[in-house]
Amino acid sequence: MNEAHVHLVTNHLPIIIPFIALLVLIIGMISKSDAIKRTAFFLFILGAISTFPAFESGEEAEEIVEHLAGVSHDLIHEHEEKAELFAILSYFLGGLALVGLWANWKKKKFAETLGYVIALYSVIVLYVAKETGTTGGEIRHPEIRSTFKKSVEKNGEKEHED
Repeated sequence: MNEAHVHLVTNHLPIIIPFIALLVLIIGMISKSDAIKRTAFFLFILGAISTFPAFESGEEAEEIVEHLAGVSHDLIHEHEEKAELFAILSYFLGGLALVGLWANWKKKKFAETLGYVIALYSVIVLYVAKETGTTGGEIRHPEIRSTFKKSVEKNGEKEHED
């Protein structure tokens, strides 16, 4: 297994885990269950930890795929830029969740407010995660590129005109 494979195996975790954590946090807030909220905070921390292997394997994956036919350096660069931002935001989310876990455990007055802040912030992080994942997918999947869709629509219209 090479670094490109490691990257493909690990890169979905920092997107999926915080999404699940957000759902769990919402359930915890609705049910007013501290145990469920703590589980969500733990999942956010796990999501931040899972960002590290995905991010670190990306550089080596780039070295492997950048010379393959049909791979654009511009797409790799765009993905790398978004991944850097996502990693920072994800690590910060993990740190906030660690504080949230502590505050909830110690029954601090600001724990509930922090839970809402973490939920809102996680939505922002998940949006950046989605953008990062999309730009990564576009490297080897031209069918998800916006230019591909426009090309198909243009070619489809020409076929119907003939």
